[in-house]
Amino acid sequence: MNITVVGLGYVGLSLAALLSQKHNVKALDIDKNRVDQINRRECPIVDHELSILLKNPEINLVATADNELAYVDADIVIVCTPTNYNSASNEFDTSSVTSVIENILKNKFFIPIFIKSTIPVGFTQEMKNKYETSEIYFSPEFLREGSAVRDNQYPSRIIVGGKSENATIFAQLLKEVATKHDENIPVIFMDSTEAEAVKLFSNTYLAMRIAYFNELDTYCEINNLNTEKIIKGIGYDSRIGNYYNNPSFGYGGYCLPKDTQQLLKNYNKVPNKIIEAIVAANTTRKDHIANQIIKMKPNIVGVFRLIMKEGSDNFRESSVQGVMKRIKSKGIKVIIYEPKLKDKKFFESQVYKNLNNFMNDSDIIITNRFSEQLNSVKHKIYTRDLFREN
Repeated sequence: MNITVVGLGYVGLSLAALLSQKHNVKALDIDKNRVDQINRRECPIVDHELSILLKNPEINLVATADNELAYVDADIVIVCTPTNYNSASNEFDTSSVTSVIENILKNKFFIPIFIKSTIPVGFTQEMKNKYETSEIYFSPEFLREGSAVRDNQYPSRIIVGGKSENATIFAQLLKEVATKHDENIPVIFMDSTEAEAVKLFSNTYLAMRIAYFNELDTYCEINNLNTEKIIKGIGYDSRIGNYYNNPSFGYGGYCLPKDTQQLLKNYNKVPNKIIEAIVAANTTRKDHIANQIIKMKPNIVGVFRLIMKEGSDNFRESSVQGVMKRIKSKGIKVIIYEPKLKDKKFFESQVYKNLNNFMNDSDIIITNRFSEQLNSVKHKIYTRDLFREN
């Protein structure tokens, strides 16, 4: 098949590379530098398995920034453009997805469109009504940063919002890239609005779990109890499990902040307490972490890495940034060690390139996830990373 993938972040690029092992794939992105990198077979994001896959000489993948070239002869289009929740306007920004749909239809490319970008509940149906077409679908992705290839190869489930022949073809494409045996992958076809709800409720549940164990940790820290032992004691209950229990400075990243806010927005006329509390709990957690650091009365706080977790280069909406802003508001100087940053300053805080200088100049070093690089200054470290896992 001839497949066009629009948007080359974690979701789009991993899917494009995997599909290009068996199909002809054109990858469209507005970032010309990213397009050039991919055509040179360089991975523009941190993902070890994706870097290896891109260097496979047998993949049929061509990146382009040309809209018309991207859609010519395409059998299907997969939309993976970034979307975000705009807190100022209290609306989800879906303009990137709408722009793709309009570009395709105005040029009279009558191609089935499969959206994998995160969108509000009801968006796909709204687009189908607006543009008078039944060939727009939603299929949620469930990928983690730094392991997008593996998560595509070992999917927990495949969900497609649609029940047409094209929906079945798309589900088969997703099964093709998986290394699991087909019969072991749950494949569910449902209404597009239901599929959108699956994505938002799944991520909000994960955010709730993070918030729950973070509040447990806050309780233990204030009452001088051993959080690690208590979490282990809870986790051995098979109904709860020993996963996703590691405390942090709060949930963050590409998905959870915007997805929880969007789901809350969808609840604006529906009675709720839990969804609202999940969003509020993340703010409370960052307040607590900042207060714990402020009570230590440091002159200089060092922030070791802005990224959410090891093996990633993403620090979008990272919880440590929220903590950092709270500390700075109290007049405490903040310095940063983040090798992924090229700038000398980040929000007016100095960015260090030399780790030893950074460690020497910091009175306290805060880090969302501990690194062996900090072993020599453990006495300076403040982290809630108890289990040394993402």
